[in-house]
Amino acid sequence: MKIAVVGTGYVGLVTGTCFAETGNDVICVDIDKAKVEKMRNGVIPIYEPGLEVLFERNIKQGRLQFTTSLEEGIKDAKIIFLALPTPPGEDGSADLKYILGVAKDLGPLLKKYTVIVDKSTVPVGTADLVKAEISANCSVDFDVVSNPEFLREGAAVNDFLKPDRVVIGRETEVAEKVMGELYAPFVRQGHPIIFMDIKSAELTKYAANAFLATKITFMNEIANLAEKVGADVENVRKGIGTDSRIGMRFLFAGIGYGGSCFPKDVMALSKISEDNDYDFKILNAVTEVNHSQKTKLFPTILNHFGGNLKGKKIAMWGLAFKPNTDDIREAPALYMIDKLVEAGAIITAYDPEGMPNIKITIGDKIAYAKNMYDVLEGADALLIVTEWSVFRTPDFNKIVSKMPSKVIFDGRNLYDADKMTEKGFDYTCIGRGNG
Repeated sequence: MKIAVVGTGYVGLVTGTCFAETGNDVICVDIDKAKVEKMRNGVIPIYEPGLEVLFERNIKQGRLQFTTSLEEGIKDAKIIFLALPTPPGEDGSADLKYILGVAKDLGPLLKKYTVIVDKSTVPVGTADLVKAEISANCSVDFDVVSNPEFLREGAAVNDFLKPDRVVIGRETEVAEKVMGELYAPFVRQGHPIIFMDIKSAELTKYAANAFLATKITFMNEIANLAEKVGADVENVRKGIGTDSRIGMRFLFAGIGYGGSCFPKDVMALSKISEDNDYDFKILNAVTEVNHSQKTKLFPTILNHFGGNLKGKKIAMWGLAFKPNTDDIREAPALYMIDKLVEAGAIITAYDPEGMPNIKITIGDKIAYAKNMYDVLEGADALLIVTEWSVFRTPDFNKIVSKMPSKVIFDGRNLYDADKMTEKGFDYTCIGRGNG
């Protein structure tokens, strides 16, 4: 099947590459000429485990191509995916200018029946707007479909190739048949393709992300309470997570969530509710709690140093919003850096993948180290912000040799608190009272 993917951001590139991997001919369209040229030469613009191998293989075998021309990209396509940015506005609403702009351009270019797929996360009713924009200048039949993505950064390739479910909102049997054929290779193990009306599909994506964000936030609230009453949130997590109605995933306490999806989608769903005269109280609380959670450790650090951080050297492990990605959007590290630097602290950081993007964003506001141990030289304390696997089993003797103060503030609960005390560390983590 011939497929066009408009937009080569995180979602678009994973989508295009994975469809090519199952034998489809895919052309990805992007207006960034330099980016397109690099991709044509096999240079992948994002870090995502497992993607590079598929990317290179499908370019080499001619199934994955790139162009800056929308007309060229969609010429023979049976399906066109719109994987474009929907950045939040100041009021939290999703900005649809990129999607609607492309939709307007598509109208006169369509020469035969085509399925247009909204792959981006978009508000309820977007498919109607896309349909209207295309129809204004189109002389052939087409369908607009909602096919939200459920990709976790750091595990996106596996999520795409082996999805828990595929959600497709459609209006016609023809569109259902085309989309069912496309996704058949991905659901051979029995996971469902769930066909539904378009508005339900659009709402499903927001509902899923908002629920997961709420689950994380609820556990962070439990962790904060655990500190007050002297309980251990890790024990509580095990105690409730083994209940099959709750499950173990998304129950780890920490310093809040970040990234491009949860913050944006929670705000967008809240705005959709507001626009429809519904007060979604839970979502407002989730946003408020998560914002404060990102800097939860700052007062603790400040108090440890007697209320004065001026000239204190803080080593930071982790900058990306989560491990196995270079994505720093809404990362807790950014919020902690602002607080610490404002208070006069001197920060040196290390992240396996996130440093280039942080440098672009904040420049020399902090210093950067070549590895996880160099960052500790002369540090008064270590702050752990991202739970990269490499940080889970460090050489504690090497830590002590680099950082004699033995002070660790752990925002991701990587270590056993009792064992850290036995090793002589002044160790502070999240939600672990008396154990």
